[in-house]
Amino acid sequence: MDEMTRERSLQTWWDSSQLAGHNAAYLEALFERYLHDPDAVPAHWRAFFDRLPRVDGLADVSHAEIRESFRRLARARGAPPGPGAGVCAEKQVRVLQLINAYRFRGHQRARIDPLGLRELPQLPELSLAYHGLSEADLEQVFDTGSLVGPAQATLRQIVALLEATYCGPIGSEYMHITETEEKRWIQQRIESCAAHPEFPAEKR
Repeated sequence: MDEMTRERSLQTWWDSSQLAGHNAAYLEALFERYLHDPDAVPAHWRAFFDRLPRVDGLADVSHAEIRESFRRLARARGAPPGPGAGVCAEKQVRVLQLINAYRFRGHQRARIDPLGLRELPQLPELSLAYHGLSEADLEQVFDTGSLVGPAQATLRQIVALLEATYCGPIGSEYMHITETEEKRWIQQRIESCAAHPEFPAEKR
């Protein structure tokens, strides 16, 4: 097969491919649905998305959530400039990925052994450096995405909340659940109190 024939074949394949550019909006909507609930998409698409490469087993962050984060940042532009002014878009996405990493892997570093005999594993995915962040970013204000709490917080506050919620004396492993509403229900209850709920005596 000569070069020209090969190019024509490739172009024909691309024009008829389900991944062609004119299907981009449909594919993005389908992928968003898959991220929220894998069972909500047809089986062949679920198998296709399941085969997409992942970084250390972590699922992708919802693109809709990222867009909503930037919409909130844009609406806040009218406010007086604060420490979050001019936040780097790339770092904002990395913060959302860090939050996602704690939800997936934080339970592995939870202090659930009262005797302290269990050695806690070192998880690079929970470090700032792994996500392209550093201590220099700790006082920077970021949008918190779906993290339960204030819409914006410094990276230091975000990490403190994540550590208290997912790496304290209670391990919360739930990101394997396919129903988005169930996951959000759990997140609302553990992240809103950093996994340390305070109940009145009669409720206890």
